[in-house]
Amino acid sequence: GIQRRKGRPQFHIAVTNVATEINSVEQAQKLAAKESQRPVFPFAAIVGQDEMKLCLLLNVIDPKIGGVMIMGDRGTGKSTTVRSLVDLLPEIRVVFGDPYNSDPEDPESMGIEVREKVVNGEELTITMTKINMVDLPLGATEDRVCGTIDIEKALTEGVKAFEPGLLAKANRGILYVDEVNLLDDHLVDVLLDSAASGWNTVEREGISISHPARFILIGSGNPEEGELRPQLLDRFGMHAQVGTVRDAELRVKIVEERARFDKNPKEFRDSYKAEQEKLQQQIASARSSLSSVQIDQDLKVKISKVCAELNVDGLR
Repeated sequence: GIQRRKGRPQFHIAVTNVATEINSVEQAQKLAAKESQRPVFPFAAIVGQDEMKLCLLLNVIDPKIGGVMIMGDRGTGKSTTVRSLVDLLPEIRVVFGDPYNSDPEDPESMGIEVREKVVNGEELTITMTKINMVDLPLGATEDRVCGTIDIEKALTEGVKAFEPGLLAKANRGILYVDEVNLLDDHLVDVLLDSAASGWNTVEREGISISHPARFILIGSGNPEEGELRPQLLDRFGMHAQVGTVRDAELRVKIVEERARFDKNPKEFRDSYKAEQEKLQQQIASARSSLSSVQIDQDLKVKISKVCAELNVDGLR
């Protein structure tokens, strides 16, 4: 049955008779897509920048942390480190072919079409896929980010023709904004609203469409290119400050490792395969045991005192 609770509609649905077999054509497409992707520098091979790496890993383990803002000089590996997360991201269950990466067991992360299928008792095809990492380019328009409504089709055919944007693709995944301090203020507000509510609403000519948009917001920027709006920084759960590595030997190692990767990406990635797999296992283990973590009252009070002493604004 379906039980409603106060607030935003929530459904408790038992999905039965779910088709879980994925045909060979889809498997071939996934393999081809994987092989065509540009090789990513291994996360385990990143030298130094422990604070930034810890912030990223913690957000992957627990997305409720609220994202991370990384500020630092150019050439300190901000973008490389964020994009290297791709290999470590765990797989999630999604409804096959759904643009919102709907979770077949969580109506709050479902698109409208999938939710209607479940309510009508229709069969869902489920597949496993890696958590998405979506790049938001600086020149992106609001329509590209939020999605567009085909007004003409809506008026002539009486259907809500919606073309999903980047926020739809980022649902249950990661949205990465490089040089976030240079992003248009209006787009920043759109991102903040979606990140805070977990929903994206598009309104055009009296037509309104909403879809789930729960994502880990990761931003990076160079303070020399513009200050970050205080209200934007306040929305990130963590803030990592990175700087240029000063240790001479470490600097040499960084350059040598990068040269090895550029010369033969496959061989370099293979040399870190064991470390990468170990990290993946640690992330999966941490995610599975997250619900059993408990915090002592004394520790909560201690954290609160530290925040008060540091004059931290608000209670986020």
